[in-house]
Amino acid sequence: MTLSIASILARTAVTSGAARLASATVDLLFPKRCVGCDREGAFLCQKCLAELPRVEPPFCFLCGQPGRLMMRLCPSCWERPLEIDGIRAPYRMEGAIRQVVHGLKYQYVRALAPDLGHLLSEFIAGSNLPADVLVPVPLHPRRERSRGYNQSLLLARETGKVVGLPVDDKALRRIRATPSQARSSSQKERRANVANAFAAETSLAEGRRILLVDDVCTTGATPEACAIALKEAGATSVWGLTLAREV
Repeated sequence: MTLSIASILARTAVTSGAARLASATVDLLFPKRCVGCDREGAFLCQKCLAELPRVEPPFCFLCGQPGRLMMRLCPSCWERPLEIDGIRAPYRMEGAIRQVVHGLKYQYVRALAPDLGHLLSEFIAGSNLPADVLVPVPLHPRRERSRGYNQSLLLARETGKVVGLPVDDKALRRIRATPSQARSSSQKERRANVANAFAAETSLAEGRRILLVDDVCTTGATPEACAIALKEAGATSVWGLTLAREV
């Protein structure tokens, strides 16, 4: 018996607690099927991978947002430069990528993490992003307990296995519970929502080139807030890396 990822997501979305308990069993019993074409073997087959919408230049050197630029920066970053050294994402948050990101983030399909981590590792291999360590964007402890895991940590671990970089999930903590960024519509609201929400450990951040890992970037408010905390703790550089970018 086989199920598509849509069926798996439906099965695991009944209740959060039941979904977390059942997710490991679901991952083992039901073979992976491509989100794009339903072919068995992977959540994204090679043909559908090649057709995924990529983030192509021109894009802002800082926030990574594609579009009209002024001296390599988007209008927003031109008016208010960021503390983060840059944010990069290989894909637009559309179609099959949106499905698999939501599957990992909201529907408890943790079996997606290795495939998605592999996509991030391929992007790192083709880039020149400076990095000594991968640091996942942390969840507040209450939210992580409710979800059962931090999807950014899963992505960072799978990516680190391939590229040979260590993962440090102690360097950065979320010290203030915040409403979901999905509920904030404007960039100003999102920045205010996560302002002073993170704290970094100086002993773990000082002198390190940090590559911050998350699943999706919308306005860049969250990685920017993380970068501020990490640089205050002495990080040499902070780049953000997400699988997908809202455009």
